[in-house]
Amino acid sequence: MFTSKDVQYRTIFVINCIKERNLRVSNGELLLEETEEKKTLTKMPFQKILALFVIGHISVTTPLIEKCKKFNVALIVVKPNLRPVFYWADSAEANFLLRQKQYQLEKTDLHIAKALLSNKIHNQLTLLNKTRRTDELTQRAIHVCTECLQIIPAEEEYQALMGYEGLSSKAFFTAYFQDLQWKARCPRAKCDAINVTLDIGYTILFNFIECFLRMFGFDLYAGVFHRLWFKRKSLVCDVMEPFRCIIDRATRTAYHRKQFSEKDFTVEKGEYRLKRELSQDYYKVFVEALMPHKMNIFLFVQAYYRAFMRNAPIQGYPLFNISS
Repeated sequence: MFTSKDVQYRTIFVINCIKERNLRVSNGELLLEETEEKKTLTKMPFQKILALFVIGHISVTTPLIEKCKKFNVALIVVKPNLRPVFYWADSAEANFLLRQKQYQLEKTDLHIAKALLSNKIHNQLTLLNKTRRTDELTQRAIHVCTECLQIIPAEEEYQALMGYEGLSSKAFFTAYFQDLQWKARCPRAKCDAINVTLDIGYTILFNFIECFLRMFGFDLYAGVFHRLWFKRKSLVCDVMEPFRCIIDRATRTAYHRKQFSEKDFTVEKGEYRLKRELSQDYYKVFVEALMPHKMNIFLFVQAYYRAFMRNAPIQGYPLFNISS
């Protein structure tokens, strides 16, 4: 399992292979080369790599896997939208004690769910305050989020907890995206451009969080807030909650800067669909928003793992702060 020294002295190496690039092993080092020019872009000793994220399409060679195994490097190959297509990590495969604890967690135990939900609302509140708006919608959203943060720690009913999550999110979205003709949050309904954009961003975040959870051997389907559902990776849905604010901020900023526009979409049978040729532009914005936080996300998942394994109270779980 990854230690504090691993995090301190090793790095998460993200390689963009959407363009034609090649990875190979030479003299015990990882080399990234331009395919056409056969030019070495960078090289790094495997001893300094904690995890190797490859965005795009490459050929995974036997020497590369052997080196990753020798130096305990997690190897993740993802599509441009960060959907994992290949994952390998030697250390996580035998972590049966973790999964045993996941399965033994009582459904009535909501302390982890409350920690994750409070963290999410805390970051929504931070984003609202950062707008420096004093209009009625923003002030009401700040009030609602503040009240929910005060109530959630003492709440013991699951349905009530779901209600507070919905209440705070509705107030947040209405205020935060009011300049973009916001109507309502309708996941996967493709009812307007802003909802489709958020869906794209959240999918990329989901895929990114999944990679980190896999590094520690979690059963992705055993959630603590989102309950078991057929083929739904509920734990990924849980852990991504505090980080949704990254996508929210990136979306709002991109629309204000005219990087994103409703003109980027076509409407077919009432559904908004992003033009295929613009997909890479949208992926790029969200990936660039996530990359500065890659170590924060890893440390969060690491701290979450340690807190879960020692049955920590709600105060013992990690906190992600969007202002950092």
